Amino acid sequence: MKRMLFTLLAALQLFGGAAAPETLRDDAIDIKAPSAVLMEKQSGEVIYEKNAHERMAPASVTKVMTMLLIVEAIENGDISLDDTVIASERAASFGGSCVFLEEGEKMSVHEMLKCISVVSANDCAVAMAEHLCGSEQSFVERMNARAEELGMKNTHFTNCTGLFDDREHYTSAYDIALMSRELIRHDLIKDYTTIWMDSIRNGEFGLSNTNKLVYYYEGCTGLKTGFTSLAMYCLSATAMRDGVEYIAVIMHAESVDSRNNDAKALLNYAFANYTVSPAAGVRPAPGLRRAGQGRLRSAGVHGSRSGAHFKAGLGQYRIYAAASRFRGGARQKGRQPRQHERSDKRAGSVQRTSRSLSRRAEDGAFGHFPQSRRQSFRSELTIFSPFPVFLH
Repeated sequence: MKRMLFTLLAALQLFGGAAAPETLRDDAIDIKAPSAVLMEKQSGEVIYEKNAHERMAPASVTKVMTMLLIVEAIENGDISLDDTVIASERAASFGGSCVFLEEGEKMSVHEMLKCISVVSANDCAVAMAEHLCGSEQSFVERMNARAEELGMKNTHFTNCTGLFDDREHYTSAYDIALMSRELIRHDLIKDYTTIWMDSIRNGEFGLSNTNKLVYYYEGCTGLKTGFTSLAMYCLSATAMRDGVEYIAVIMHAESVDSRNNDAKALLNYAFANYTVSPAAGVRPAPGLRRAGQGRLRSAGVHGSRSGAHFKAGLGQYRIYAAASRFRGGARQKGRQPRQHERSDKRAGSVQRTSRSLSRRAEDGAFGHFPQSRRQSFRSELTIFSPFPVFLH
């Protein structure tokens, strides 16, 4: 029998103050990572925890707080999605996962937030911090103040990216769940965190989400990946089904696969064993957004639940990724591939080239590096890969 989580005060009163389910610990679920948390969004109830309050380096999961402050500024009217952000020399110097901003390059807040959400762009995070507060350090002060307001007792930020292996920059799985919960209360952010593929610079630079759960985990709504040599592989994963949303946080996993498998195990357990009493205002998951819907021109997605046939027109290439089991796939029995689908061998080769290139752009791989090398590396990605694969 599924356990019941009563998320509304009215529901609690109606049922005589129903007790919350007991929090599961350590060996209740087979989680390989040394630290993890599973939380229900509406109530904030912790379903599972493993070393949840241990202080650890969060890598780019730091950007959950960065995105939260940006989204709050937008919804408070301090900035708008159409505002222009000009990249400073310092912001343009950031490497790791980035979109290779040039000093003086202009992008809208909308594009900056997309780059931060989808490819964990360090340069865009710093540019937005400077746009909001004048300097990254002033922005970091706001990050720490907001963390205190949210009750994040084991958190201290020293930068807005998580790029550097700084022992004074730390948080915990539980604290990440707290700020993730606050972020996904803003529906706006899901317009970005559910993008699988998109582009910037008029289609000349492709974006591919660092969070692969967005593509293959049903109901995934985000949220943020991270990796450095100190933090190892980290993830705050969120997913919604039937109006119920859960947050799974994984810290210091040994690999991308291990991290993703742990997150899926937690989310699968929650969806299989718990239900939440109906709460007013909870909407179904937005899922992967289709091209032409809403503000974003994200990858078009259709097909069966087991997979998706996605397309994105980026620059000179139009890449189709489809398998025979996907509805609408180029290899579907009884239909010949269209002309643009016959070009997928070349496109596939291009995408494989991008993987070897962009492995070098993994978080912490470059940090700050010379302008001459930045331009050379950006050219490599732009020419050879309309879909840079950002590994996090």
